Amino acid sequence: MSITLSDIQGRDDIRAYIERADHNTEIIGFTEHGFRHAELTARRAYDILAALDGNGRSAELAAIAAYLHDIGNVAGRAIHAQAGVTIAYSILREMGMPPAEIAEIIAAIANHDETSGDPLGRVPAAVIIADKSDVNRSRVRNIQPSNFDEHDRINYAAISSDLVTDPVASSITLRLEIDTAISSIMEYFERFLTRMVISRRAGELLGCRFRLNINDTWLL
Repeated sequence: MSITLSDIQGRDDIRAYIERADHNTEIIGFTEHGFRHAELTARRAYDILAALDGNGRSAELAAIAAYLHDIGNVAGRAIHAQAGVTIAYSILREMGMPPAEIAEIIAAIANHDETSGDPLGRVPAAVIIADKSDVNRSRVRNIQPSNFDEHDRINYAAISSDLVTDPVASSITLRLEIDTAISSIMEYFERFLTRMVISRRAGELLGCRFRLNINDTWLL
C-alpha cells in the first residue's frame, strides 16, 4: 500500500523531530518552522501538482516532501537540508516506500533552500514554490517591532498570502497583501529576491510562469 501524508503525520518520531526543529529555529531567532509551516507547505505543494498533473502519486509525494522539508533543523540550521535528507531516507525506508519515490522526496528536501537548491524535477519544483510562498505575520514569534529583523518585519507586514495555480494560463501566482506602514513592497522584493528567482525557475520547470502580485500590483 502506498504511503500517504496522513501516514507521515501520524508518526510520533516525525512529530518529535519537527517540534524540536521548530524549537531550534526559535532559539536562533528564525520565524516559525513548525507544524503550521509544514502543513501549509504540504497542502500548497499538493495543490500545485494536482492542478497541473491531476490528483496522482506525484502530488502526494510533493505533499510528503513538503511536510518533511524542514525536519533537518532538528540538527541545526546550517545543514538542515542535508540532515533532512538523512532523516527522511531512514524513516521512509523503514516504512517500506519504494526507492524511486524516496529519491523524489530526497531531491525535494535537498534542494528546497534558495541559497543552494535547484528545481530538479516536478516534485522538488512544487515544494520550492510552496515553501517560498509562505509569507505571513503568523510566522513571527516576537511581535514587538523593536525586536524585528528584516525577515520578521516583512513577514509581519504580510496580512495575507494566497498561491493559485492556473493550468489553463500556465501560471502559478503568489498574491500578497502587505501593510506598507510596516514594510515597503520594495523591501520585500529586495530581501526575498533569491526566493523569487528560484520560484521563477521552479515554475519554468513545471511549464508555468511564476507571477507575483503584491497589493494588486504585478511585480513578476
